[in-house]
Amino acid sequence: MGEALLQILPGVILEGLLLGCVYAMIALGYSMVYGVLGLINFAHSEVFMIGAVAGVEVFRVLLPWVPNPFFVLAAAIAVGGAVAGLVAVGVERLAYRPLRQRTRNRLVPLITAIGVSFFLQDLVRLIEGMWHNEFYLSYPSCAPIERIVRLPFGLEVQVKAIIVIAVAVLMMVGLSLLVKRTRMGKAIRAVAHDAQTASLMGVNPDQVISRTFLLGGALGGVAGVLFGVMFTQVNPFVGFAPGLKAFTAAVLGGIGSIPGAMVGGLVLGTIETLGGTYLPLLTDGAVGSEYTDILAFVVLVVLLLLRPQGLLGKPPTDRA
Repeated sequence: MGEALLQILPGVILEGLLLGCVYAMIALGYSMVYGVLGLINFAHSEVFMIGAVAGVEVFRVLLPWVPNPFFVLAAAIAVGGAVAGLVAVGVERLAYRPLRQRTRNRLVPLITAIGVSFFLQDLVRLIEGMWHNEFYLSYPSCAPIERIVRLPFGLEVQVKAIIVIAVAVLMMVGLSLLVKRTRMGKAIRAVAHDAQTASLMGVNPDQVISRTFLLGGALGGVAGVLFGVMFTQVNPFVGFAPGLKAFTAAVLGGIGSIPGAMVGGLVLGTIETLGGTYLPLLTDGAVGSEYTDILAFVVLVVLLLLRPQGLLGKPPTDRA
């Protein structure tokens, strides 16, 4: 029994990292917006969903005409990220900015975010229903992307899984470099630290906030395309569960911390996969994989009791 559990461990960890990469990319959007505005943007899960739906449409349009499925996938990632980013900017401009200018009550934007989430779900359902007479969509099957590759330690993984991990790592590293080493990144960090002082130093907070939504939304859209490629089925409600898990990952890593969102996503994905695989085996089926979510949230609660700011978050400080 023990040898069998150890034998499947590398594959389980790889699957957890794959899922964690998707969570991490979505969690980055939550953390970036919270770090700058102190707002939990619950509509971000629907931005993720819109990216996934846009990716399906790119596959439907290009795949019959373009023989290279990897080019189609690259186009879907680019279009999904761009569409999701623009939707996120539109949400900030039309829903959040007027409230930010009129009230400092953080409960009002939070309720607005939930309302925007329902609005985006129904909007996508309406558009897809009128366009295709359906809104449960499937990513087309592509043999080269689904080909099995043999890795060391006897691991077998599909090409699309390698692509998901590679794209996630590149985007997370790129975002870290952008925030730390570019002028735009310095402006984001300045507004996150103190928007009023940053404005006195020549930084336009509204512009920085829009760019933050654009970046976070684009990451969510790319995650949506990769999620759709991995799991094939998407619909207007597909963003709820991954969005909730990604928000949990952001809190786990330290809400507002970009490295924390990455680490939190990877940790949560690994815990979820380990629990889903080993709980039924260790309990002889008494506890099934449906209890995986409970395990993930138990770990979150225990960690927050021991370290309220999360894994990489900083404890709150009072400004003079």
